[in-house]
Amino acid sequence: MWTRGSSEVAYGTTENSPVTFMGFPHDSVTQKTETVGCIFPHTEAKIEDPETGEVLPLNRPGELQIRGYCVMLGYWGDPNKTNEVITDEKWYKTGDIAVLDEYGYCKIVGRCKDMIIRGGENIYPAELEQFLYTHPKIQEVQVVGVKDERMGEEICASIRVKAGEECTAEEIKAFCKGKIAHFKIPRYIVFVKDFPLTVSGKVSDHLKAPVCFF
Repeated sequence: MWTRGSSEVAYGTTENSPVTFMGFPHDSVTQKTETVGCIFPHTEAKIEDPETGEVLPLNRPGELQIRGYCVMLGYWGDPNKTNEVITDEKWYKTGDIAVLDEYGYCKIVGRCKDMIIRGGENIYPAELEQFLYTHPKIQEVQVVGVKDERMGEEICASIRVKAGEECTAEEIKAFCKGKIAHFKIPRYIVFVKDFPLTVSGKVSDHLKAPVCFF
């Protein structure tokens, strides 16, 4: 969860009581719009490879983990769930994919469970969605992974275009070429009128691969 106020941004989770990163009033426009600020005092953060558990260097995306006084003791009456998210060294695994830069600022780029692994390459749907939103005809987009026998997973982009606009898959792929890595260009592109929503207005987790096969 992250939030933006009049002059600062903040990030945290309920399990972290609840804020662990925050920006400063004097931050640059880029830092305010692209990061969630710096880690709180007396709190630690690290980035791990979600597959290997290796601690990653600065400016490399991986799972954000938090340790400190703010981390919960555990989920009430659910030790198994607690052990899934809190390590023996008391690191809380946020499930968020993030990047820490050389100045200590954190950028959230996706969710571990949403990560697409295509031919051994890790692809983050949130990154692709942010790029596709720059297309002048796109109103809303959701990127998901679909199973593929050869590559393991392929990329599918479900797109809702702006009112009165028409668009084709070829147009979207042409827009991507030369601007993002070739392996990040969606193989499947479908156009939808609406997305299934939860009661809180978020896109439902049920938006999965079946919508992408045609």
